[in-house]
Amino acid sequence: MITDRKIRHWYLLAATFLCLHLGWPETAGAQMAMTHGKTKTPKAELGAAAVSDASGRVWVVTREAAEQGKAFLIMRFSPDMGQHWSAGRRVQAEPEPIAADGESRPKLALGAQGQLYISYTKPLSKPYTGEIRFVRSDDGGQTFSAPLTVHANRDEITHRFDSLLVDRSGRIFVAWIDKRDGEVAKARKETYAGAAIYYAVSADGGRSFQGDYKIADHSCECCRIGLTLNPDGVPMAMWRHVFEPDIRDHALRALTPDGSPGKLVRATFDDWHVNACPHHGPSLAYGADGRRHQTWFAVRGDTGGVFYAASKADGSLGEPVKLGSAQAEHPDVLTDGNQVVVVWKQFDGQQTMILSRISPDGGAQWEEKTLATTTGNSDQPHLFQTPEGIAVLWNTQNEGVRILRTGKDLVKEVQP
Repeated sequence: MITDRKIRHWYLLAATFLCLHLGWPETAGAQMAMTHGKTKTPKAELGAAAVSDASGRVWVVTREAAEQGKAFLIMRFSPDMGQHWSAGRRVQAEPEPIAADGESRPKLALGAQGQLYISYTKPLSKPYTGEIRFVRSDDGGQTFSAPLTVHANRDEITHRFDSLLVDRSGRIFVAWIDKRDGEVAKARKETYAGAAIYYAVSADGGRSFQGDYKIADHSCECCRIGLTLNPDGVPMAMWRHVFEPDIRDHALRALTPDGSPGKLVRATFDDWHVNACPHHGPSLAYGADGRRHQTWFAVRGDTGGVFYAASKADGSLGEPVKLGSAQAEHPDVLTDGNQVVVVWKQFDGQQTMILSRISPDGGAQWEEKTLATTTGNSDQPHLFQTPEGIAVLWNTQNEGVRILRTGKDLVKEVQP
């Protein structure tokens, strides 16, 4: 008997296949039902990242339009939350392939003395292969180091979907999705589900990295890794894991500088049986009370979409809340003391919106509002901390880079 649940499951599998193999935009899965076979425009490489320094300057890194498969990363700053922008500076001396779309975008982090750290994925010649690259600036974006490859393994395989974090001691953690173990299993004619998660650590400001430390075998292949510090300052990674036999829920694990990760903990319990990657990674944050806040995409029983949940006092996960409509996608979460901010993008058939769900008291009360809209292609929304509170970075094809305040009127939006 063909049930509605099976139809939805098949729909998601078809959308995932098209996203992975036909080069459709990341929004294809959500928007497919709205387009009814209309021709898709090529996806724009709008992936971007932002940080704010202690003075309130917002630093943004984007990618120039590629020519013959190569491009530059561009760094700009705004002294007034996006009303005005500096001229852009090229991060690299020479262009190279750079991934800057959807789940695979440049990352940006700030060092203890104001250093600017950038990680990104450099695609290689074979499909779905890449290297994780790293660049630093020790002089406020005036000059940049030559790019270096973070991982010791140089096989032409998947090293993609990097995440970047700086801990309270100034150590730099870079995590990524890696397929070396799958290639070994394939050569031995053994089965290996998905990919693996690896990380490397720098204790000298990004001049060198130690590691190729494995976090876990059997991750999803194309979902971003959520990376944040817990209340004790320990880096925590959350990713879509492949639990036996074929369940793609999420896992959580603490990272250490010496490569001995903590106990693997299951972080979601949707029991989504799917042998495909939905290109929707999780987001993770911790509140002032130590509770874990997380967002993710999944199919739960008869309901598919994006969800938010927080841990209870005993550490167990509270009841997930579905965010937005069936077209909601790519949620992000960030905390500032007792404030919790959740944002996601959503398509209504005519325009794409950034919607928010904001709590001033750790999740007891919530207010929802629309932050911005666009009619063109757009990146995912990315939350970041500023001295004025939590803000949203949203890079759109029509309007350019937009910095959106949460809980306040939107600032003037100016394309840099």
